[in-house]
Amino acid sequence: MKQLGDILLENGLVTGTQLANAYEEHQRSGRSLGRVLVEQGVLSEGQLVAALATQIGLRFVDLADFAVDGSAVSRVPSVVCRRHTELPIGYEDGKLLVAMADPANVFAIDDIRSLTGMDVKPAVATRADVLAAINRYHRADSELDDLTMTLTDAGDIADDLSNVSEVIEDAPVVRFVNLLITQAIQDRASDIHIEPTERDLRVRFRIDGVLHEVMRSPKNIQSGVTSRLKIMADINIAERRIPQDGRLSVNTNGKKVDLRVATLPTVWGEKVVMRILDNSTAMLNLSDLGFSQSNYDRYSQSFTKPYGMLLVTGPTGSGKSTTLYATLNIVNSPDKNVITVEDPVEYRLAGINQVQTNVKAGLTFASALRSILRSDPDIVLIGEIRDHETAQIAIEAALTGHLVLSTLHTNDAPSAISRLIEMGIEPFLVGSALDCVLAQRLARRLCPKCKEAYVPTPEALIQARYPWQDGEPLPTLYRPGGCSACSKTGYKGRLALHEVMAVTEQVERLAVERASAEAIGVVARQQGMAMLRDDGLEKVTAGVTSLEEIFRVVV
Repeated sequence: MKQLGDILLENGLVTGTQLANAYEEHQRSGRSLGRVLVEQGVLSEGQLVAALATQIGLRFVDLADFAVDGSAVSRVPSVVCRRHTELPIGYEDGKLLVAMADPANVFAIDDIRSLTGMDVKPAVATRADVLAAINRYHRADSELDDLTMTLTDAGDIADDLSNVSEVIEDAPVVRFVNLLITQAIQDRASDIHIEPTERDLRVRFRIDGVLHEVMRSPKNIQSGVTSRLKIMADINIAERRIPQDGRLSVNTNGKKVDLRVATLPTVWGEKVVMRILDNSTAMLNLSDLGFSQSNYDRYSQSFTKPYGMLLVTGPTGSGKSTTLYATLNIVNSPDKNVITVEDPVEYRLAGINQVQTNVKAGLTFASALRSILRSDPDIVLIGEIRDHETAQIAIEAALTGHLVLSTLHTNDAPSAISRLIEMGIEPFLVGSALDCVLAQRLARRLCPKCKEAYVPTPEALIQARYPWQDGEPLPTLYRPGGCSACSKTGYKGRLALHEVMAVTEQVERLAVERASAEAIGVVARQQGMAMLRDDGLEKVTAGVTSLEEIFRVVV
């Protein structure tokens, strides 16, 4: 059997120097040579698994590009596939071809042979690829359709409350809701929209910031589904005339996921929207959010100061909270007292005192802030500055030795100064307290497996205001393709576009003079601020997103 190092050298995957360095680390630490090469960034996980497959004489398959045979997939139940991390993907030489993360698992091979009555031909794939393929091909969609038919056949569910207990205990309704949530989590959705229409119930998922219709169900299951969700979220099921909100938690694939539930009365019944809160999002590093080096340097100069105000601006759903949580993960330490006031508290963070506002009880942002400032905080996070009173207390806190982090709804960074002044804050206080404003948008990231390189026309570059001069060679950019890994959309995941404005002496002077946002923006750009569009075009040049996507999110 060939050594792993020889296979990697023959295929040009490593150099002799890289292999020698990795071998030294392997000898010193005892970790496998392949694992060391992956950790050092020399190999990807897929390249390592492919090399190991070659070493043991088995075929390696990239499931994102492989034409999977649906009839082969259906021969083995999803529970067995998940138990052994394997998936039947086709037929070869009269045998069932099975992609396996561990091809040495003889128990898995025996189980599949006994279930299908066929000989098994194992192939090797990465564990992540196999799990993603199981989620993709053993989707809950068909089961959801079957459950919808079951509910329909059972007869109409009455709109009065006389049979609510029967509805909630009815197993098909429970399974329908559970499968719906599970499917949304598997599809990386951030929101689930359950919308009653005149004739049916429409279900949509928001994936990477774009809504996709998933299914339409008969109108007569509407009441049962809504009641089930209300009980799970501890919402009053008897009240249908006013909006309500609640929270629920589910366990899927061994991971706890929280959902924020909001109901809204419409002319055709109650619409339910569930925001999926993945706690791993709150533990992201700032380096994971797509900051360019220059923007990161400007931003980090602000949050490392002991006092002052740092604002993150942008529309709803632009990742403001995620950025603030990632910032808190850096500044939070045992010697700091960090207190947040939020509406609602989306992510629970260890070591941080988080306060949930309650307007009915009189606990507003302003009243909570007053109490927080009597609790000896070092760092204060305010979920959103919405009114004069909250803004005034936040400004005063920043001026009295606290680091204040908050969000504001403006279209760009310079507008934040004008917005605070419009709220009734004295301009000289705004200029003194405010240290940095970060404007942010979220753009979809091109799928790395199927993005296509192309050379744009000069007209397209000029229209996009791309930094290109006539006479220069045309750049190579990328556009979405479409593969099974990204559900044929060409995009997978999102990244942030940033505009970081440091409040310098010149900007502070303009604030005192009540200058317009345009005038402040001119000075900020002269001092090195990159606009959202500029940051987006830089990411287009790097091949991580497309020109069309930048046009979608930035004016």
